[in-house]
Amino acid sequence: MKTRTFSRAVTILAVGFLLLDAVLFALVERYVWAAGCAAAAALVVYAWRRYRRAMDELAEARRDMKHEAESIRELLHTHRRN
Repeated sequence: MKTRTFSRAVTILAVGFLLLDAVLFALVERYVWAAGCAAAAALVVYAWRRYRRAMDELAEARRDMKHEAESIRELLHTHRRN
């Protein structure tokens, strides 16, 4: 399973449980706990998006480094022929 798919599934599962807890707490009139669970669900979504953004930036940096290494390798190969 790809890492992105796995992290999305875990995030959805965590948010689902937190929202279920929020609803159940609200049903038994524990509104502070319900608000806490709802806020925690929002924080999980925020943290996951931030994590994905960081992973995308890292993947882009890796591609750039790979391209740069290939160009240096080609340059060295050209100089070795001369």
